[in-house]
Order: sequence, then structure tokens, then C-alpha cells
Amino acid sequence: QAPGQIDLFGQSDAVVKHVLEGHDRGVNWVQFHPTQPLIVSGADDRQVKLWRYNEARAWEVDTCRGHYNNVSNVIFHPRSETIISNSEDKSIRLWDLNKRNCVNTFRGEDRYWCIAAHPVLNLFAAGHDNGMVVFKLERERPASVVHDKVVYFIKDRFLRKYTFGSGKDVAVLQLKHGSNIMLHYIMYIMQHYVHYVHYATVQSDLGFPTV
Repeated sequence: QAPGQIDLFGQSDAVVKHVLEGHDRGVNWVQFHPTQPLIVSGADDRQVKLWRYNEARAWEVDTCRGHYNNVSNVIFHPRSETIISNSEDKSIRLWDLNKRNCVNTFRGEDRYWCIAAHPVLNLFAAGHDNGMVVFKLERERPASVVHDKVVYFIKDRFLRKYTFGSGKDVAVLQLKHGSNIMLHYIMYIMQHYVHYVHYATVQSDLGFPTV
């Protein structure tokens, strides 16, 4: 230790609470969950790991596998049960926090190095080799279409029908793919009385909905 240099972990005012071991290579990023006793980490072993802790100990909950190169950055979505990671494999991946499976993949042309979430707005920014992309992950208005005195719309993975005048709101059908879809738009084909719902499923190559 150089003269005058403070050894932080040797002082009485700093205490190592937990040592978390599990990654096989260097860890590039960690983040605490804003409300739950959880930590997420990303490393050069191409893995995203979820950890839980309490006053007594900390332990590994699960590992999210799918990236093909070093995981550069990983964060908790500030308003949903989602983990967002990016990597040198030129992709940004969304993981279900509870099931720890990949629910969407966005692929670009450059290596991604960092990602950040706006504290209030539905905006995310990711830095890559040639700049930065700002994007949204979900629609701020439900996909909908109006026909006659009825509006059909998507809410909570159901196609619903709202009738003007009576104010009646009923579920028409449930979308098959559950939570692993990203809705784009809905169309009503009057001649055939058919609803057309356009969406993207798990692991699809999607363009970013840019701002």
C-alpha cells in the first residue's frame, strides 16, 4: 500500500457483507433491484445471473443463458418484472424476472456496451460501437381498432370489445402466446368478421421502435 493511500476494506467503517461467487470470468456490471433484495450481474462468461440476499447471506438464484459473447451491461426494468441485458454479440435481450427465460431479442449491427433506463418515461438508451440508440420497449397506448359503435383493443393479453353508449367491456379471446409477445397493431376485416393481430414472438429479430 502506497503512503497516504487508504485501504478501504481495512478500515472499521467499511464491512464486507457478502462475497458472491458463480461467474467463470470477469464481471462487467451489477445492479441492485430498486425494491426487492435482488442483484443482477453480467460477465464475460456470457451469462446473466440473478442473486438474492438478506442480512445473513447472499446466494445465486438462477442463470440466464443465451448471449453468444461477453455480457456488457445488465439492468432491472424500472417498472416491470423484466431484466434487460446487452452484449458484444450485438444483441439486447429481455428476460422474464420470475421465469428467467428470454422473452425477446433485439439484434443490431454493432457491439453493445451499456444500457440505461429513464427513471420516469418509457425510454431506454443503449450505447454501441458507432453511437447510441434510444428506444421504447412497449406500446404506451393499447393496440385498437374502431368498427361501427365498437372498439376492439388488446389489454392484459386479451382481445377485448368495448361498446360505446352502453359502456360494456367484455373479453373476446385470449392471445395464445401469453406474455412472450410484443404487439404491433390490430386490424378488423369487416367482410369476413375477422380480427387480425400482428405481433412478434420470442427470439424474433425486431427493429427498435425508435423515438
